[in-house]
Amino acid sequence: MRTLFMSVVLLPFIGTSLGQFPRPCANSESLRTKECCPVWEGDGSPCGAMSGRGFCAEVQVSDEPNGPQYPHRGIDDRERWPLAFYNRTCRCAGNYGGFNCGECRFGYWGANCAQYRESVRKNILTMSPAEQQKFISYLNLAKNTVSRDYVISTATRAEMGENGENPMFSDINTYDLFVWIHYYTSRDAFLGGPGNVWRDIDFAHESAGFLPWHRVFLLHWENEIRKVTGDFNFTLPYWDWRDAQSCEVCTDALMGGRSSLSPDLISPASVFSSWKVVCSQPEEYNNREVLCNATAEGPLLRNPGTHDPNRVPRLPTTADVEFTVGLPEYETGSMDRFADMSFRNVLEGFASPETGLAVPGQSTMHNSLHVFMNGSMSSVQGSANDPIFLLHHAFIDSIFERWLRTHQPPRTIYPQANAPIGHNDRYYMVPFLPLYRNGDYFLSNKALGYEYAYLLDPGQRFVQEFLTPYLQQAREIWQWLLGAGILGAAIASVVATLVVVARRRWRRRRKRAPSFGERQPLLQSSSEEGSYQTTL
Repeated sequence: MRTLFMSVVLLPFIGTSLGQFPRPCANSESLRTKECCPVWEGDGSPCGAMSGRGFCAEVQVSDEPNGPQYPHRGIDDRERWPLAFYNRTCRCAGNYGGFNCGECRFGYWGANCAQYRESVRKNILTMSPAEQQKFISYLNLAKNTVSRDYVISTATRAEMGENGENPMFSDINTYDLFVWIHYYTSRDAFLGGPGNVWRDIDFAHESAGFLPWHRVFLLHWENEIRKVTGDFNFTLPYWDWRDAQSCEVCTDALMGGRSSLSPDLISPASVFSSWKVVCSQPEEYNNREVLCNATAEGPLLRNPGTHDPNRVPRLPTTADVEFTVGLPEYETGSMDRFADMSFRNVLEGFASPETGLAVPGQSTMHNSLHVFMNGSMSSVQGSANDPIFLLHHAFIDSIFERWLRTHQPPRTIYPQANAPIGHNDRYYMVPFLPLYRNGDYFLSNKALGYEYAYLLDPGQRFVQEFLTPYLQQAREIWQWLLGAGILGAAIASVVATLVVVARRRWRRRRKRAPSFGERQPLLQSSSEEGSYQTTL
């Protein structure tokens, strides 16, 4: 009952929401007026204006020039996001957030969003079995729960009609919502005609926005799981893969082992063996000039370690991570996958973690794990189908955090202009609603309300990684421990009673025993002279 009460009280105030697209805005009227300013139920006004939570405002997009990687203009809905769909959205005040300002921004809680709280993300390999199983059950629940607040677009804006007379949106489950978001931001641009696409475009990869975009992506995913499960203490775990020789999380107890029936499939003993993937056929979409509509496309695939060794000779080491964190420049040169000595490009995996130089044809660091999995996770657009994606990107985010703490860069070093489209400082992240600028998330996770267990000081780390799991496990089996303690105490009492009775009988018999002169030295009482036997 207490859990239900907490769920009802906190649900309207938990973290900031995302959308592609908010349900209240997925209709002809919103498309016609180009306005997405939903009513907040708390006071019945758009954006909670009557309560001072926010107001409906014109969207001001950046006009800073983009890099030369994408030479087109006015042909893709993601250009100057979100203007193809909406030019008025909610602008929230203070710590309020969400598409209708009815929630709180990252790290803040409570009815007035005034309470700051820091959550700790843990290493999945050091979590208790109960915590691990809870995480897996939450993933599966998200996979089987239709998103309450969001739908996806199944067509381009032009296909919906000039005045939005043909809105084309579809329901989607909470897990696949994020798969679709990752697909949509990285898909190719349609140029007209079957298979006629522009491939050198990606609003979340291959440039400066890679790390801030995925940081927001994980925060949103985390918050949506909290709302689905009612567990407002939930945090995403991470997989520390430094120096790993194999997929340590690919076991039936965690993310699923290899099937004995087919090495590309997940073991039937894992819940993930029943999962179906979506948005995994980019070439088919390109040939048909259609968007992914989240239709199931087959089983989750994974065959770790059977990749091309020429592309990924080995998994990242501790030395690789240290070299990467030590690079002082966030972006350099062309600010794309060919950049040398760029922290972002090395961490993303287009440059060597030994020299810092771009290595076309090879995949290092972040990219190497994707290729190593040799399955659903190895295709950029559909990679989020594999739940290992979350563990992997959480650890990538922690390395980004280490770099921020090490170098403490000012926001001004984040590219203001001439980065590939979608990656400049003031560009709104595609396809999030509410709106977030890349540069706003070029800051420590402390400001966003979370921390990584292995980055805590030694005392805090001991509590989080060792003491807390132990106490939680003890709490889960406290009844057994109590019973065992009572039984042990009873047995000890019986044994003590028997010892006392036996000792008294022995003393009475000793008093009645006749004396035969001189006593044997090794049979003397310990009170007279200590011996090995009596000491033991």
